[in-house]
Amino acid sequence: MAAVASLRVPLVASIRAQSLNSCACPHARLAAQLQSRLPRSLPPRAGVRSFRTSATLQEKRYTNDHEWIELSEDGKTGKIGISHYAAKALGDVVYVELPAVDLEVSAGDSIGAVESVKSASDIMTPISGKIIEANDILAEKPATINKEPESGGWIAKIEVADPAEAEELMDAKKYEEFTAE
Repeated sequence: MAAVASLRVPLVASIRAQSLNSCACPHARLAAQLQSRLPRSLPPRAGVRSFRTSATLQEKRYTNDHEWIELSEDGKTGKIGISHYAAKALGDVVYVELPAVDLEVSAGDSIGAVESVKSASDIMTPISGKIIEANDILAEKPATINKEPESGGWIAKIEVADPAEAEELMDAKKYEEFTAE
């Protein structure tokens, strides 16, 4: 019984002790007694720093051409790929032309291509910057784009020239509406 009461303490502890003392419930009275033994506030944790980042920088952003970019928390780098919608429209991907590392690009520039049994499509960069890495897994296993287009099937990493360019792109909700049309 004591174990059950101790599990309920955190839920009840936030209620004022006066209201708990007036309650006829034995668990509430026990919680009130325990609450009086708890410290009023917790001391700050030494060595812990808090950081805030823009929500825009932490979410995927999409283009009208079905590419996406996911910026790092600091907004200095990002991963680029094609959306689930694009991967489904392409069909079985058989070849991916990856971009060259150190390639300087502007938003809308072609950085490679995806070829499938149905068609081929250029990959455009959603924002300006410098390509710092290509996903070499796609050279060996291009079908990864079909299986994981918005995670393991990313195409390139980019050093971002201007993170504000991402704000001009669609968020997931707007992109979903765009593809539903």
